[in-house]
Amino acid sequence: MNQSTIRFSRTDSAKFFKTLNKRVNAYFKENNLPKTGNWKLHLKAIVMFSLFLTPYFLILTFDISQWLMLLLTIVMGIGMAGVGMNIMHDGNHGSYSSKKWVNKFMGGTIYVLAGNVYNWQVQHNVLHHTYTNIHGHDEDLDAGRIIRFSEHAKWHKFHRFQHYYSIFLYGLLTFNWAITTDFKQTKRYLARKLSYGKFPNPITQWSIVAITKLLYIGIWIVIPMLILSIAWWKILIGFFIMHYTAGLILSVVFQLAHVVKQTDMPLPDDTGSMKNTWAIHQLFTTVNFSTNNKIVNWFTGGLNHQVEHHIFPNISHIHYNKISEIVKETAKECQLPYNEYKTTRAAIIAHFKHLKEMGTKPAISA
Repeated sequence: MNQSTIRFSRTDSAKFFKTLNKRVNAYFKENNLPKTGNWKLHLKAIVMFSLFLTPYFLILTFDISQWLMLLLTIVMGIGMAGVGMNIMHDGNHGSYSSKKWVNKFMGGTIYVLAGNVYNWQVQHNVLHHTYTNIHGHDEDLDAGRIIRFSEHAKWHKFHRFQHYYSIFLYGLLTFNWAITTDFKQTKRYLARKLSYGKFPNPITQWSIVAITKLLYIGIWIVIPMLILSIAWWKILIGFFIMHYTAGLILSVVFQLAHVVKQTDMPLPDDTGSMKNTWAIHQLFTTVNFSTNNKIVNWFTGGLNHQVEHHIFPNISHIHYNKISEIVKETAKECQLPYNEYKTTRAAIIAHFKHLKEMGTKPAISA
């Protein structure tokens, strides 16, 4: 089955999305607010880029101890994750600014995170946001054979230990972007004619992948090797630690929103039809966490408000805390779920309990 055969129900007797959309639009109109970012997001962009890039220039410019360099690579990883969750994410959803060129520029910051705009927009905006938690369609559920996120995935004996070893693999997310993922995704997505907007010229896309990878290696590996008087392998270790820190943060935040006990992973019927409308589907497959924690709200770029983000991906995350009450109230009125973990700790525990459950050998059906 391919993506074009998936059809969401058009029956919404409670008129959930129609009511919700009307209320959210009224909120922005009554408060005379744009749905895009404002000075708070611009200030956050400065902070995140500073966390990411300042340590890099400090390492290249000053004669500092190697232990301090190591610490700064961790800070760079934190900043790298911050740029990804707050700046790149809003930019590629078109919600950072009302100006298209600003969104394109901010979305393009994925190149300094080792990723690729085309690949990310297809995987995230098209496959994940459209087919959330649908096995075989949402690639965020596909970790190859190594991790089993869904009961619909094939079980292997080593999955019995996945709730132990998975955390060590999560840190490889952006490192894999840097070396293999973008090449595999470009080949796969171009072959399937997938795109977010206009389909790219294949030669142009492959050229962008090749050139940006060479520039990335030059900036983050070659230049430090030419400037710093330390062993080459120590530079590679620093590069890996930066990526591992960012990858661990990004992976954990992403998993807490969808791969937990409280979310559904439904499949279409034999005709390719889903039980619910697209908006209601998001309520069943998505969960919020730690939404009352100001630090988590600020740093994760609203990715802890996944319910709001999935229903309104084109609204900047800086508004999610305000519109969440509207979403929660409307869901309650329509007798629909509004999944939420009060703390990050509770969500993490729920995620690893889910991994343990998925790692248990499935019972043989009678």
